[in-house]
Amino acid sequence: MSDVIVAPEMRDLDELSGQLATWLSSKIADAQKLIVSDLSYPRGAGQSHETILFSASWTGGTLGGSLEGVVRIKPGGFTVFPDNLFDEQYQVMKVMHDSGIVRVAEPLWLEQDPGVLGRPFFVMRKVIGRVPVSVPPYSESGWVFDASPAQRRRMWEGGVRQLAATQLVPLDRLRFLEGPPHARHGLAQEFDKYRRFAAWLAEMPTSRPLTTIIERALDRLEAVWPANQPDGLVWGDARLGNMMFDADFDVVAVMDWEQPSLGGALHDLAWFVTMGEVWHSPRGDRPWFEGMGTRAETIALWEDVCGKSAADLEWYEDFTRIKMSCTGIRLDQLRGSTTYTEDSLARRLKVG
Repeated sequence: MSDVIVAPEMRDLDELSGQLATWLSSKIADAQKLIVSDLSYPRGAGQSHETILFSASWTGGTLGGSLEGVVRIKPGGFTVFPDNLFDEQYQVMKVMHDSGIVRVAEPLWLEQDPGVLGRPFFVMRKVIGRVPVSVPPYSESGWVFDASPAQRRRMWEGGVRQLAATQLVPLDRLRFLEGPPHARHGLAQEFDKYRRFAAWLAEMPTSRPLTTIIERALDRLEAVWPANQPDGLVWGDARLGNMMFDADFDVVAVMDWEQPSLGGALHDLAWFVTMGEVWHSPRGDRPWFEGMGTRAETIALWEDVCGKSAADLEWYEDFTRIKMSCTGIRLDQLRGSTTYTEDSLARRLKVG
């Protein structure tokens, strides 16, 4: 099966071409005969935001007369998360790009006026590379599956190094990510986010039995609060599938900063190793996905690069499974599907 379009919403791309051309003409001084073309949705990734690739060309003006760009549009009816962090997503990318520490696409403009495309959006410069897609899973088919173990090893190591590098960006440049007064930063901020996420899910009566299990799991973790709570940035969806790689299997972009916080350094590491278990574990006759580092190797490299301790990571991994369950339940609500039973969710979250 080839990669498929998984965009949450889609629109008339011919109409969008004209809208973007008019808008870009106002952003690029003295541009003439500006044309937007080659619009397309990425395949196999991008399930939470409408994301569209495009090319633009013009005469005169600035930026060299052409742009390979990406427009990312704020979610509307298909809203996965309760927190609106669209502006913060753009701002985080600017900090990451400007720091030079983490490789991200260059963010160019944020448009907050919903009158242009129907909702706010931002434009970034397109990065050329390949993404380990989720649909179908990259560990089962596609370019990563076909790669050699040595190539996959290079990909994994570069991914972990970029994951750890997010913890090297000075937090004083990210204060706009602080949470509400009762949970400004640290573990309190991230835990509060998912308390509110569970309450939001529970507003739909059919989800209430599952959200009761989520709340019990949160209670269980709150009763055994971890001793190790290093400060740091939360990327929010830390996995190889949110990175782009070049032909040499080196990272060229770290993507999807839609749920950032100042919740602490270990959340992303826990998410990354949990996703590794999902995608890389033995299946059928296949052993561990050869070339990808093990949990222990990932932890050791991360600690070496960022200089922080991964002590108590098991607690954060349990928290990660709660987070993933919240997202899964929300996607089920939106799609009218069923991923979890009460029994399966209780087992997953270790509650009786």
